[in-house]
Amino acid sequence: MKIAVIPARGGSKRIPNKNIRDFCGKPIIAYSIAAAKQTDIFDKIIVSTDSEKVADVSRECGAEIPFMRPPELADDFSGTDAVVLHTLEWMAQQTACQPTHVCCIYATAPFVRPESLLKGLEMLTKEKASAVFSVTTFSYPILRALKVSKTGRMEMFWPEYRLSRSQDLPGAFHDAGQFYWADAKRFLEEKSFFSENAVPFILPRYLVQDIDTPEDWERAELMFKTLASPR
Repeated sequence: MKIAVIPARGGSKRIPNKNIRDFCGKPIIAYSIAAAKQTDIFDKIIVSTDSEKVADVSRECGAEIPFMRPPELADDFSGTDAVVLHTLEWMAQQTACQPTHVCCIYATAPFVRPESLLKGLEMLTKEKASAVFSVTTFSYPILRALKVSKTGRMEMFWPEYRLSRSQDLPGAFHDAGQFYWADAKRFLEEKSFFSENAVPFILPRYLVQDIDTPEDWERAELMFKTLASPR
C-alpha cells in the first residue's frame, strides 16, 4: 500500500494562507494533489492539516483528511519528519492499513511532476534505499560563499578558497522542497527521511523554487507561466 502525505498547516506569517493561496489560477496545494493523483499509484492521498479551511480546499481537490493534525505538530517548529511519522502511527492505530511506502509531497510545490514521483519510487526500489528525496544543484560553488560581518563588511565563509577556480571546486546540492519517498517500515524505525541510506533524486534548477517569501512567490509564478507558455 502506497500513500502520499501532504503537510499543510493553516498558519503562515510571511505569506498568509500560503498553502491554499491562489497560484496561477488554482490553490497552490491543488498542484501537489493533482500530481499525486495523476501517478495513479497512491491508495490514499492524505493532507495533514490543523485548518478546516485547508481541509475543505483539499477535499475539493480530491485529497483525504482522515484526521486533524494535533496542535503540538502545527507550530512554526514542527518538522516534516514528525508530521509524516504522526500520519503513519495514526494509520497503524486507527485503521487496518499498513503502508509499504510513503511519499511526502510539499503543499507549495507547483513544479512537482507525476513522472518525477514515479521515477522516485522506482529509484527507491532499485537502490534498496531507505528514502529518496528531491534535490537540485547550487548555481555557484558554495565554498566561495560570502557573508556580511558584524561591522557591515564582506567576508568569505571559507577564505582559503578565495583564489580557487570555480571549476576546481566540488558541486553541492540542496533540498528541492518537492517530495520525499520512503520505505514506510524503515521510516518508522529511523524516524527521518535523511539518513546514510537515502539517495538523491536530482531535479533541474528550472523546476525548483523555494516559496517562503512574497518575492519567492512572485518569482515562482513567473517561472510557472514561462514553463506553461507555448514554445
